[in-house]
Amino acid sequence: MIHFLQGTIEEKSPTHLLLDVNGVGYWIHISLNTFQDIPESGKYRIYTHLQIKEDAHSLFGFSTLEELDMFRLLIGISGVGASTARLILSSLSAQEIKVAIASEDVNTFKKIKGIGAKSAQRIILELKDKIKDVEMGGISSVSGNTLINEALSGLLVLGFDKTKAQKVLDKVAESKPESVESAIKAALKMLY
Repeated sequence: MIHFLQGTIEEKSPTHLLLDVNGVGYWIHISLNTFQDIPESGKYRIYTHLQIKEDAHSLFGFSTLEELDMFRLLIGISGVGASTARLILSSLSAQEIKVAIASEDVNTFKKIKGIGAKSAQRIILELKDKIKDVEMGGISSVSGNTLINEALSGLLVLGFDKTKAQKVLDKVAESKPESVESAIKAALKMLY
């Protein structure tokens, strides 16, 4: 597998990057988020995923390892192909996807063209544990409440300090929030 390519930018568009690597031009499919990170010209390193099918070999490129990892998680879901995964990553950053999954926010995914309620639920269901394993490894219980634990996971994904987030969520738990999303929203108001 080709993990990354480093070369000179020959052409850049919102859908692809043409990278000259020692005289060989690689056509790399990219997301809009990656497009925004790529400079207009010069040397550039891009992380890649090579997809081999009967009728085509396609190279997908990402500006960060986090985006590459999210792409690989998404294409591992039944019914989510490389094009759909790239569309999701064009609409949301890897971080936003993690937060939407942690808070079980179906509506965030439904806003993406071609993603319906069932697809959104399948993405959340299949990636919820994988996101926790990858990002949250070993979070302790906050007040023994699953909903609050999930809200804590969401806040940690957003980059908040664990101790601060736990204290705020203990206060939020007293009001008995109805969903993970409402707990996160209440905590964010207190944190800002």
